[in-house]
Amino acid sequence: LQDIIQAYKSGITLQGNSTSLGRWDFSGSFFFSISTITTIGYGNLSPSTAAGRVFCIFFALFGIPLNLVLLNSIGQLMLSGVQHCAHHLEEKFHWQKKASLLIKICALLTCLLLFLLLPPVLFSAKEGWSYEEGFYYSFITLTTIGFGDYVIGMNPDRTYPGWYKNVVSLWILFGMAWLALVIKFCINLLE
Repeated sequence: LQDIIQAYKSGITLQGNSTSLGRWDFSGSFFFSISTITTIGYGNLSPSTAAGRVFCIFFALFGIPLNLVLLNSIGQLMLSGVQHCAHHLEEKFHWQKKASLLIKICALLTCLLLFLLLPPVLFSAKEGWSYEEGFYYSFITLTTIGFGDYVIGMNPDRTYPGWYKNVVSLWILFGMAWLALVIKFCINLLE
């Protein structure tokens, strides 16, 4: 039984003599890196050697602050795009406060659609989850709670395209940057 558990942790399934789930191929490694530096840490994949654990410590030590800088930069870029659009509308239509508020609401709704409402459709198609389960996964992931009860690409009965984990990893980065802006906006309102 211990051998079977160890084999599963190494990525070998009981359904055949093949490594599955793409655990340490490029996509799996990229996804592991993203879940590490974003501090999501689903708990489904971890280094199994002492050298791997030491590397992971140093990777996280430098990766987490760099990721925070990256998320801040992405968020500022998104915010500056929204402000640029608002300024352009103010000049073109001579709207003052209306354009700024309208653009911010449109940007909020567009990002809500892109980062929370549409991804569950992809997860439903690729993972076989319900829309509600996909939405739950989206929220738990972007808020970095990362319980690990739902993790993409882990069903041995499904075949996943190579791009899938890479696209989800990028979605996580941009989605976290957007959510950080929303949280910052909420904090400003509360203060």
